[in-house]
Amino acid sequence: MSSSPETLLELRDVDFGYGDRLVLSNLNLRFKRGQVVAVMGGSGCGKTTVLRLIGGLVRAQRGQIVFDGQDVGQQSRDGLYALRRKMGMLFQFGALFTDMSVFENVAFALREHTDLPEELLRDLVLMKLNAVGLRGARDLMPSEISGGMARRVALARAIALDPELMMYDEPFAGLDPISLGITANLIRALNQALGATSILVTHDVPESFAIADYVYFLANGGVHAEGTPAELRASADPTVRQFIDGAPDGPFKFHYPSKAPLAADFGIGGGQS
Repeated sequence: MSSSPETLLELRDVDFGYGDRLVLSNLNLRFKRGQVVAVMGGSGCGKTTVLRLIGGLVRAQRGQIVFDGQDVGQQSRDGLYALRRKMGMLFQFGALFTDMSVFENVAFALREHTDLPEELLRDLVLMKLNAVGLRGARDLMPSEISGGMARRVALARAIALDPELMMYDEPFAGLDPISLGITANLIRALNQALGATSILVTHDVPESFAIADYVYFLANGGVHAEGTPAELRASADPTVRQFIDGAPDGPFKFHYPSKAPLAADFGIGGGQS
């Protein structure tokens, strides 16, 4: 079960599928302490499923997810909750509580998991908001702030308990170029300030490559390529090149494969035009 001291999280020989559709097969990933690691690949390759496995929302059908020396899939309900306290999650589009103010959104985890006096809790919340540049927005409601600001509030909420592991599910989706750049820089800066490990599940190549220490590229249920951003930029692999260059033609196909062509697919039979 033990990992090297420099490794915070490891996925070992993991298989996972939905019904009879295998999404991940013999997947091996390793995340070192203090690193920002991007997990990339085409839609449907299992990137978000990796985050769900790490958080214990689903369980691997084979293999282990070892976080801080403990197998996530073997934890009891209480054990899993204890591990999750060491994890922070930034959901796609933020997922703020719409009926809570900015301040109360960030305070939520602290109220749920600690018994801090109100004065200390207030100071901690304001510190987290200050770290993302939104201390002055503490009394606003989510409906009163922009999408980029909402993403930063969600980030402040995710780091409220100073997690060892931060997970980001498409953190750049839907952001304008300025907000995108701010968010990317915040992810890198907060990772260093917290001494954490960060996992970016993302399609955004330029911003991710600018802040990541290492990149895993998933395809066909496993790791198709891996390395530093510079190594992947220099790759001549057709699948990697199509993704990085955004080329319409290549190994990634537009049409979802069907088991067999049907006559109706070609307008044959049915009696109607």
